[in-house]
Amino acid sequence: MTQVLSTHLYDAGLETAVNELITQVIAPDLPDNRCVSATGAHGMITAMHEPDFRQVLDQFYWNLPDGMPGVWVGRLKGATQMSRCYGPDFFKRVFEESADKPVRHFLCGGKDGVADSLKTAVADKFGNHNVVGTFCPPFRTLTNDEFRALGETINQSGANVVWIGLSTPKQERFARQLAQYTAVHFIVTVGAAFDFHTGNVRQAPAWMQRLSLEWFFRLLMEPKRLYKRYLEIVPLFIFYNLRELVTGSDNQRRIPHPLPLP
Repeated sequence: MTQVLSTHLYDAGLETAVNELITQVIAPDLPDNRCVSATGAHGMITAMHEPDFRQVLDQFYWNLPDGMPGVWVGRLKGATQMSRCYGPDFFKRVFEESADKPVRHFLCGGKDGVADSLKTAVADKFGNHNVVGTFCPPFRTLTNDEFRALGETINQSGANVVWIGLSTPKQERFARQLAQYTAVHFIVTVGAAFDFHTGNVRQAPAWMQRLSLEWFFRLLMEPKRLYKRYLEIVPLFIFYNLRELVTGSDNQRRIPHPLPLP
């Protein structure tokens, strides 16, 4: 793990993360609800400003570097193997690699009908027919009783991996609370992956992703919803990292792997 600002980012690369997740699911170990986030600049800046959210990310098993800015900073700190673990790509690779393996998935997120559409999409696109349940949460916060009921539904489905497709920081808080009521191997938050893989939202071209311009593409697609976010996040991410470089913060140290969630 490598610390970028206040967040511990996974630094072994996308393919290693995919292989580790599948290996751990297939292993005979008991499920321990390991939470994983695909964390970009938005999540890292939110963690800087909201101590309770920073604690949530600190408790996650992995925080995958969702955007290239986090990767660039991590590499400057010595994490030469770090690569982008973009949420939609991680989702795709896990579904592709686990299609012929005993790994069962549960989809949780999106507007009404999106999770069901995604179940069909992963079967058609990735040849994976191992989705054992879906759920579209309401926009409001679920009560403890509702989380408990959802956890029971997931447990009864036999799912190994729960995928959460909401938005940061809602999805990470949702995953952390849901983990209290489930018996699964992983709960993974992947942001807009649900909308991308169902075709509801266009993805940025690959060349824009490589140049870390996906934020600009999404801003062009959804200016009313995203302009405030990006006008704040991009300058703050640059400012905080430059400040750390100048002041020599102890955030430069590498840290051990966090303990799994209870």
